Amino acid sequence: MILMALDHVRDFFGVPANPADPARAGVALFFTRWITHLCAPTFFALTGVGAYLARRRRPASDLSRYLLTRGVWLVILEVTVLRCFGYTFNFDYRVTFLSILWALGWSMITLSALVYLPASLVAWFGVVMIATHNLFDSVRPASFGAFAPLWSLLHVPGVVVSTPRFVVFAAYPLIPWIGVAAAGYGFGRVFEWPADRRRDLLLRAGLVAIAAFFVIRVINYGDRVPWAVQASFSRTILSFLNATKYPPSLLYLLMTLGPAMLILRTLDARTPSALRPAHVFGTVPLFYFIVHLPLIHLLAVIACAAQYGAVHWMFESPRLDQFPVTFPPGWGFSLPAVYVIWALVVLTMYPLCRWFAGLKQRHDALWVRYL
Repeated sequence: MILMALDHVRDFFGVPANPADPARAGVALFFTRWITHLCAPTFFALTGVGAYLARRRRPASDLSRYLLTRGVWLVILEVTVLRCFGYTFNFDYRVTFLSILWALGWSMITLSALVYLPASLVAWFGVVMIATHNLFDSVRPASFGAFAPLWSLLHVPGVVVSTPRFVVFAAYPLIPWIGVAAAGYGFGRVFEWPADRRRDLLLRAGLVAIAAFFVIRVINYGDRVPWAVQASFSRTILSFLNATKYPPSLLYLLMTLGPAMLILRTLDARTPSALRPAHVFGTVPLFYFIVHLPLIHLLAVIACAAQYGAVHWMFESPRLDQFPVTFPPGWGFSLPAVYVIWALVVLTMYPLCRWFAGLKQRHDALWVRYL
């Protein structure tokens, strides 16, 4: 969650450029983006783990109903609160991105049906989806004619609604994000094991996933963008590591879930004292997500006013390439400045999340529980 804020600060404050372009992006910028790739796969995997652990306390029917309603709630939040108050600061709906809450919501909705099945079967459903979906990379939305938007929703990022007035873009195709959540559900059984056995499995599984990434990447399977030799050795390394996130390729998921398991193994033994304040964020993850985006956007408005004496750009998103804001001429802060702003955002979020965590402990209202 803390790393996620870095990526969003870079989106609003960084110099407009493609940080994943191995031929042009600076090494520091590339790895600033690359390290944040850990976020989304871990969110989806732990969504599945959390659903499995909740199964121990609830009958399947109760858990299914909760996952269904929470999933629908996330989808609604994505296209209303996050779209208007987080990303854009406008209500014109000229451009709408279907992003991470959209995909998390549909993953929960799918899990609401899968929880009636054995966990091992759900895990295989997820693993097969992750391992095989790149076989369909050559299938383009246009192949489906009038149903082209459906393929964009499922597998290929693309426009699903386009009129002279509105554009809806599916940035997070549901396959294989649903598979990651399903695999996480099956993996949840590991967290019932004795600690030593669990840590041993997390270590071995993490190392195997990382090794598999290197082996499969060499033969250029499992990603729609092959790596290629660049002008220098360092940029060739960047090309090798530059796996596709949209949709998340097999290589992308191996590259991120492998290290994530090693991190979980490390934190399973003992949380370092320096990271213990992060527990506050973990108790109110949705509140953190909903609030940190408008906070970053507000800081961008303030910075824009100070630099240009005007802020209208920060409320305008008329085209896909101008989402979530239209950057004014010459906009963009240095990477060190981006890191400073990131630290400010995280420090500001801490007392807000601590306050809301206390509120959740004191009140059991429905709106509080669903945040």
